[in-house]
Amino acid sequence: MEALPQPRRVPRQARSRALVEAILEATARVLTERGYAGTNTNVVAERAGVSVGSVYQYFPNKDSLITALHERHAAEMQAAIETVLVTAQPRSLYEHLRAIVHALLAAHQVSPELHRVLEKEFPFFDAPRDQSPADQSIFLRIRKLLEDHRNEVAPTNLDLATWVVLQTMEALIHAAVITPLPQHSMEDVEQAIVDTLAGYLVSRQPSPC
Repeated sequence: MEALPQPRRVPRQARSRALVEAILEATARVLTERGYAGTNTNVVAERAGVSVGSVYQYFPNKDSLITALHERHAAEMQAAIETVLVTAQPRSLYEHLRAIVHALLAAHQVSPELHRVLEKEFPFFDAPRDQSPADQSIFLRIRKLLEDHRNEVAPTNLDLATWVVLQTMEALIHAAVITPLPQHSMEDVEQAIVDTLAGYLVSRQPSPC
């Protein structure tokens, strides 16, 4: 597989991190409005209110910007999962799954057009999971969740179970946001996703509270 285009450097200080965030946010808006052909570093710089030299300081081309948007999305999903698991009161695995799915659906609905563009037009700019720090962290966090609820989990191979949960959750959430079904409410779709995950994981599914 050909190496993905990467940023020139990683911002270390608060000011440089804010600059990179402004550049990525501008990229997201331009990409959503104009598509790949209409996106370039000059337009991104103008929308971000910075010089094109500031963009090139961190990103060599627009492909590296799109790769960075994918990784930013993964980091946002990692933060959403972490927030749910850290702030949750003691609860069953089913309740954890419900809270995680709800949080991820809500996060995806913030910029659905951007997710639609990234996932349908530029999936090849998304780093493999073993090359994405955020995706690796998500895998470890979900695996720990399954380990913590080992008495509720039916599959014996937790590595495989974690992979199945993440693949299923990602596919269904993306489908719900990118190609929504107008005849079904998002609440019903959310419940169906949770039940699907629980049906695979839990040998005896508890009733929702």
